[in-house]
Amino acid sequence: MIDLNGIKLRNRLLTSSSLLGYGASKRRLILYGLSPIAQWVPLERFGAVVTRTLTSEPREGNFTLREDWKPWQAGELLGRYRGALRRVDGGWINAFGWSNIGIDRYFHEYHPLTAHLNRIISLGGFSAAEFGSLVEVVNREAPVGDIAAIELNVSCHNVGFDFGTILADVLATAVPLSRHPVLLKLSPDYDYLAHARLAQLNGVNALTAINSVKALRLDPVTGRPLLKNGYGSLSGRAIKPIGLRIVAELREAGIGLPIIATGGIHDFDDCREYFWAGADAVSLGSAVWLRRMPAYALGPFEGLRIRRLISAVERYRLPARRARPIAVEPAQA
Repeated sequence: MIDLNGIKLRNRLLTSSSLLGYGASKRRLILYGLSPIAQWVPLERFGAVVTRTLTSEPREGNFTLREDWKPWQAGELLGRYRGALRRVDGGWINAFGWSNIGIDRYFHEYHPLTAHLNRIISLGGFSAAEFGSLVEVVNREAPVGDIAAIELNVSCHNVGFDFGTILADVLATAVPLSRHPVLLKLSPDYDYLAHARLAQLNGVNALTAINSVKALRLDPVTGRPLLKNGYGSLSGRAIKPIGLRIVAELREAGIGLPIIATGGIHDFDDCREYFWAGADAVSLGSAVWLRRMPAYALGPFEGLRIRRLISAVERYRLPARRARPIAVEPAQA
C-alpha cells in the first residue's frame, strides 16, 4: 500500500478520469463507457481507478447519456462519437463536456458494482456551492475509507467556463467539508503554479497533473472544427512533453504536495520519466485505453502488456533525490 499524504493507493499506477467511465459495466457484453481493452485487465490491480467527472445533475454535454444502444444503431452512436472525439496528431481531441449520469445515479447504479476497486471519485461543478454540495453527497454515500480520494476537476475546457474565477472559493469551501482526501486537477492552460500554491494553503492532499490541453483541429476540406464544441481537449502521446515539463516546474517551484502525473503515458519508460521529473504516481489515459480498432482484436495481448506494466511499477523504487532543477545553465562565452 502506498500512502500519498493520506491518499491510500494499491500501487503507483492509476487509471485517468473518464477513460473507464464509472469503473464498471452494467452489461457483460456492452462495455458502455469502458475501453474494450478493459475486459482483459483486472482493474482491481491498479493503484486506483478514477471515475468520469460527476456533476450534481445528469449532463449530456456534447455526447449522449443513452446506455441502451442496439447493434443496428451503431452508426448513430459512432456519429455521436465523431462529434465529441477524434484521433489527431499524436493523440486524441475530445469535447465530451462532462457528459455523465449525475452523482446520485452513479452511487445508485455503479458504485456498488466497484467495491473491489480502489476508487477516486472525480467531481465537477460551476460554483463553490455546487462543489460543496457534491462533496456532501460523497460524504453521505461513501463511508470513510470506502474510497481513496475525491478529485476536484476545476479545470475542464469543454464546458465553456473560466474556472480560474472560482478556484479559491471552491478550495475554501470543499476541502474542509470533505471526509475523504482531496486531489486538485491542474490544467496546463491556467496558472498551474498559482493553483498548486492555493492547493497547499487550503489543505489539499495531492495534485493531479495534468488535465488535457485546450486544442483545435479543423476539417482540411471545409475549414470547420472537427468537434461540435469547436475547441476541444488534447490528450495522448502528444501532450507527454507538456506533462513532464509541468511536473518538473511544480517541483522546481517548491511545490511539496504529492503529484499524480497523467499525460501520454503508455509504457514503463514513460512512467519512469515522470518519476524522474518529480511525480509520486502516474496514470494511464487515452494513450492506452483509446487504441485503434485493430488493436482491440489484440485485446488479450494488450491486457497482458498492461498487467506486466503494473508489475514493473510495483517493483520500481522512486529515486532518492527529488525536485532537482532541470534547467541547464547557459554555456560560457
